[in-house]
Amino acid sequence: MSDQKSNNALKILTGVLAVALIALGIYTIKFYNDEKENQELLQQEKAVIEGELNDLIVKYDEAIAENEGLDSELSAARGRIVALRDSVQDMEANLALISRYRREVSNLKAEKEQLFRVVDSLSNQNQRLITEIDSTNNMLLERTRISDSLQVQTQTMASKIDRAAQLKVSNLRGEGVIERNSGRLVENDRTRRVDKIRTCFTITPNSLASSGDKELYVQVYNPNNELVGDQIAVQHEGGVMVYSASTKVFYENEELDVCLLANTNSDRLIEGSYKVLVYEGTNLIGATGFSLR
Repeated sequence: MSDQKSNNALKILTGVLAVALIALGIYTIKFYNDEKENQELLQQEKAVIEGELNDLIVKYDEAIAENEGLDSELSAARGRIVALRDSVQDMEANLALISRYRREVSNLKAEKEQLFRVVDSLSNQNQRLITEIDSTNNMLLERTRISDSLQVQTQTMASKIDRAAQLKVSNLRGEGVIERNSGRLVENDRTRRVDKIRTCFTITPNSLASSGDKELYVQVYNPNNELVGDQIAVQHEGGVMVYSASTKVFYENEELDVCLLANTNSDRLIEGSYKVLVYEGTNLIGATGFSLR
C-alpha cells in the first residue's frame, strides 16, 4: 500500500516536471522570438536615425555652399551631426541608446530649424539688396545713357557751331595775269605770257565767326598736280603745309574782298586745267579751277 502511494506520488511529480519543462521551453522560444523581433525593430530604428542624420548633413552642405556669411556656424553644426551619425553607426542597437540618440536627433533638428531661419532671413535681405542694387544700376545706366546722349548732342551742336563759325567765301575765281610796267594786272590765259596766278574771292558776312586777324592761304596745282607759286611752308598743329601764296586780313564779320598773287615758274606753267584751294589756317574754305592754253 505504501509502495503504491509512492508510485503515485512519483508519477504526479514526473507529470508536474514534464509540464514545467514544456512551459519553460515554450517560454524560452517566445522570449527568443520576442528578443529577435525587438532587435530587428531596434536595427530599423537605428537605420532611420542614420538616414535622418544623413539628410541633415546634405541640407547643411547645401546651406554652407549658398551662405558664405554663416559658413562657420553651419559647419560647426554639421560637424556635430557627422559625429553623432558615426557614433550611431558604430554602436550596438539597444533601447536606451536608441532613445538617447532619438533625443539628440530631435535637438539637432531644432537647431537646424533655428539656423535655417537665420539663413532665410539673410537670403531675403541679400535678395532685397540685389534688387536695390539692380534698380540703382538701372538708374545709373539710364542716367549714363541720357548723359551720353546729351554729350553726343552737345558735341554735334558744337561741331555744327564750329562749322557755322568758319569763314565762307563766294565769287571764288583763279586766273593767270600779266603784270604791266605800271603795276596793272591784266587777265591772260596763255601760258607763255602769264606772270602770276591771281586768286580772288569774297569773305561773306558771318556773325558767328570770330573777328580779327585771319591768316589766308592759297594752293594752286597745275595739270601735273605740281604746286605752282612761292612754296610757302607753314607749321600747323597737325604738321607742315606748303602754299602758293598767303596774306593776312582783318575781318569784322562783314563782307570782305580779298585777292592773292602767286608767283610762277615757267617750267610749271603748262597747258591744261588748274586747281585752286583756299584755306583759313588749316580749314579749307573754298575750291575752284581755271584753264591755261
